[in-house]
Amino acid sequence: MESAPAIQKLLDELERMPGVGPKSAQRIAYWLLNADRATALRLADAIVEVKDSVHFCKRCFNYAEDELCEICASSRRDPSAICVVSEPRDIAAIERTAAYSGVYHVLGGALSPMEGIGPDDLRISELMARLASEDVTEVLLATNPNVEGETTAAYLARLIKPLGIKVTRLASGLPVGGDLEFADEVTLGRAIESRRVL
Repeated sequence: MESAPAIQKLLDELERMPGVGPKSAQRIAYWLLNADRATALRLADAIVEVKDSVHFCKRCFNYAEDELCEICASSRRDPSAICVVSEPRDIAAIERTAAYSGVYHVLGGALSPMEGIGPDDLRISELMARLASEDVTEVLLATNPNVEGETTAAYLARLIKPLGIKVTRLASGLPVGGDLEFADEVTLGRAIESRRVL
């Protein structure tokens, strides 16, 4: 069935969003069509506002509305610990745990030779500059536990260890509530390697 040009344009734009396929795009489009004009304009205004007012923090490259993000600007954070993540969305996941009180550094991706992403394509030189100018005692490497994340973590560890700064890595292993029989060998192996004394 052929859609009106305006609806098709909306569907095409919605489908470009990550995780939004044709059916989800259709649901969102029809929700917008059925919503009152004020609701649709609030959404449009929110999109324009976020594009106009949000940029990268000049220190850690998290999203910010001011020169520094809220975390870098906070006096309650421990500036001696830097948690290195691939993307700003990773910070949100770590913050939800309330288990970390240091600051962050966002690389803007992970090393991936297959995709042509090398060290110069990430914010590694900015991280090294921070380590040279700030009083940092620990760097927590919190890149994803996949090939690219592990490669990035290993590369950063080789760069940072000679500076005399403690380098740590997120432990990985079994999820809470999981059964051993369903764990894959890599996950179970990591859980054994990351075991702790009780």
